Amino acid sequence: MKALLKIITVRIGFALPTLLIVATLTFFGMALQPGDPAQALLGRDAAPESLAALRLELHLNEPIQVRYFTWLNDTLHGRLGTSFANKRDVVELIASRIGNTLFLAAFAAVLSIPFSLIIGVLTAHFRNSIFDRIVNIVSLSFVSFPEYFIGYIFIVIFAIKLRIFPSLAQIDPDSGFLSRVYQTFLPALTLSLAMSSHIMRLTRASVLNVVSSPFVEMAKLKGLSPLRVVVTHVLPNSLGPIINVVVLNLAYLVVGVVVVEVVFVYPGLGQLFVDAAAQRDFPVVQSITLLFAATYIGLNLIADVLAIATNPKLLHAR
Repeated sequence: MKALLKIITVRIGFALPTLLIVATLTFFGMALQPGDPAQALLGRDAAPESLAALRLELHLNEPIQVRYFTWLNDTLHGRLGTSFANKRDVVELIASRIGNTLFLAAFAAVLSIPFSLIIGVLTAHFRNSIFDRIVNIVSLSFVSFPEYFIGYIFIVIFAIKLRIFPSLAQIDPDSGFLSRVYQTFLPALTLSLAMSSHIMRLTRASVLNVVSSPFVEMAKLKGLSPLRVVVTHVLPNSLGPIINVVVLNLAYLVVGVVVVEVVFVYPGLGQLFVDAAAQRDFPVVQSITLLFAATYIGLNLIADVLAIATNPKLLHAR
């Protein structure tokens, strides 16, 4: 237990500077972009007096280093600022969208994780068969296609041709659970396909690596059934890499929803991020980027800890 707590402490020690670097790069990346944020907000025909007043209100006339340390201090105290575009509190904007993004990510995870784990084990059991080869070809194909391409193909087939699902994921706070599932099925399916391919292939590789071990051969020689060999001996010893890739793909689901949300005009954090970037809305872009980075770093930390906790060789390394 002490060894695991020490590992967690070290990982957190690396995670915090990483988060600070991401925050710094995001701030200066937005602040040093060419163009005038006040001009982007008010339009080309805005009067000079209006532009000057808006720059003063948004503190754009202050030196960049002053703005950076002010923003960093406010962020550390939980004050994310006010949106340039609509004058709403950034925390309120994120709170109104984060539930939709988490629902979409959870739906995609439910669709992909059990299916990909089962198929991964089956392809390892029937390795080099026609089934194994077909699954490998299909999974490689979906890994190669970008999410927006798959999303548009699904829109053409299921929304335009077959008219089964809507092309736009229109939900609101009053939408019921079944309505949300129906509206978000195509975006969730689009997200889950690429994720399933990664989990499926790594599950197959992990199971095959354990199947070739001497203790599995001994279990087979004792006359144990193939199912019992897989459940009792193979899967417990394959959990480390499988858990690692599942958690990393969950991080991808939460952070990688931006493209899919834009394709289906889904009211989540990804759509809010793209709209804010187009409007040069610095506080919103910086806050969402920081949230995505913290989520990804946190889930990476969880993946590392789980992988180490399920592998005594890593937990008690010499």
